[in-house]
Amino acid sequence: MPTEMHNPARSEASGFVLAGGLSSRMGQDKALLGFAGRPLIERAVGLLREAGLDTSISGERQDLAEFAPVVVDRVSQQGPLGGVCAALESMPGEWGVFVTVDVPLLPAALIRYMVERARATGAAVTLVSVGGEAETFPAVVSRAALPSLRDQLESGRLKCFSAFRAAAESLGQKMDVVAVELLAQAGEVEHPAALVPAHWFLNVNTPDEFARAESLVQGRIA
Repeated sequence: MPTEMHNPARSEASGFVLAGGLSSRMGQDKALLGFAGRPLIERAVGLLREAGLDTSISGERQDLAEFAPVVVDRVSQQGPLGGVCAALESMPGEWGVFVTVDVPLLPAALIRYMVERARATGAAVTLVSVGGEAETFPAVVSRAALPSLRDQLESGRLKCFSAFRAAAESLGQKMDVVAVELLAQAGEVEHPAALVPAHWFLNVNTPDEFARAESLVQGRIA
């Protein structure tokens, strides 16, 4: 019987969906909200799995365990940074790959590119930018960043972007930030629905944002 080939990227990197938010602006649980026929949480988990990653959900959401294993934060109500730290502590490999549940238009090709870049550069934190502005997520974070991230968390400095930057600096690095427009122009990353990069990062935090995102992919994705 043939055995499954070892995939180094799969063992070195683990995917995590950050899904601990309260959905207050949406008015209902956005993780379970159907987007183009699938719940947002299922779409986010599928994105990471399509990128070749073993995937878990980070946050106090045992009700989402049917979609993927759940990693519970050590301390509740510490926001996404608490979820990042809990995830990094739980994983067996070097890299944690983080997406949020409310950005359904990201292409899996971008996640694959970011993981390969992190492995090649050894950067503690790999992010992307769009329109000249760095995005906090998706993020590829080295386990080596965990002590600094945990210090930030325990000091009450909960902003992920600032914590990522401090973690990189603690290791003598700068965050590696890649412009997605350049990746698209070079053909390094393509979107399955042919959306322009500015649309890949649309957050669906409100009903209006949700409707706009759905209109962009009407009839283009399933």
